[in-house]
Amino acid sequence: MSSTATTSPPRVVVIGLGGTIAMTSSNGGGVMPALSAQQLVDAVPGLVATGIQIEVVDFRRRPGASLTFGDITELANATTNVLVQGAAGVVVTQGTDTIEETAYLLDLLHRRPEPLVVTGAMRNPTLAGADGPANLLAAIQTAASPAAREQGCLVVLADEIHAARWVTKTHSTSGAAFRSPDTGPLGYVLEGATRMLTRVPYRLTVPAPRPAEHATVGLHTVTLDDNPALLDVIGAHVDGLVIAGFGVGHVPEPLVNTLTALAGRIPVVLASRTSAGPTLTHTYGFPGSEQDLLNRGLIPAGWLHPYKARILLHALLAAKAKPQDIATAVATAGGLSEPTAWPWPTPTNADNQPEASPDA
Repeated sequence: MSSTATTSPPRVVVIGLGGTIAMTSSNGGGVMPALSAQQLVDAVPGLVATGIQIEVVDFRRRPGASLTFGDITELANATTNVLVQGAAGVVVTQGTDTIEETAYLLDLLHRRPEPLVVTGAMRNPTLAGADGPANLLAAIQTAASPAAREQGCLVVLADEIHAARWVTKTHSTSGAAFRSPDTGPLGYVLEGATRMLTRVPYRLTVPAPRPAEHATVGLHTVTLDDNPALLDVIGAHVDGLVIAGFGVGHVPEPLVNTLTALAGRIPVVLASRTSAGPTLTHTYGFPGSEQDLLNRGLIPAGWLHPYKARILLHALLAAKAKPQDIATAVATAGGLSEPTAWPWPTPTNADNQPEASPDA
């Protein structure tokens, strides 16, 4: 007996936040985010031929530089709602200035198996060779693909599929600006198909932020002959701090006492300011070395880039995570501990799991 059942086409929801991909000019001035999500979708050649059902949501119209933690937390809730209602995946369009940060926050808050894909454009629609339509098409195809499930949040530009936890913006203007220096892309969009060459080894998600909970997390990049007075000023106004140190996690010796005092009061994460590679834990032993700083209470970031370490620390503080859980979470996210050390349950082959309370 032959079956006459047909499979309905996948439904992808495109949520617009603004950014270069949605910018146009008026009165001869500089470009500003003005195009709707529907206008972006309508400008994509070949989208109808894919057969993918598209729904659009205008969420924000802001440059990427003006997005906030509140915006992204609200967006994470919105994506969960549309996925619960049966969407195969979600695409978020936004400015590339902050994609490596917003995508990582979405990754930490995204607990479902469906793909959540972030994309944007390096060239706005008024320019010849604008890359927005091609990036949006590839992102939609990725979001509709079963191959992209269980990968958390993905970043898709220039037909490359990157994990949010590893991707970074490496050039201010190039169309090939987004790279994952330590790992390379997870896959590519080729001839309209999503081709995954590798997959994230595990997913890590954090508890939802507490209502009305506000955390201020600073990031200080260490420089030659740095002045500890700068840290004194920053430290007085933050709930947590990320130090982007030299090389594998080093700072000038005059900063040591100030960092010791700060680590006794707030969580201080030690990352590397280099574009690739991890911090170490016990190779160097001079004052201001990674071993010395960890002995003084700083938290090692491992492979976690300073920008992403700040996102993670902010998310943990906003969820009122315990100090010991913060240290464990940062070390685990940075690849210095086994995923089993992660303090909260993470989704595995499940449509939706309840979040654990950070106070449990």
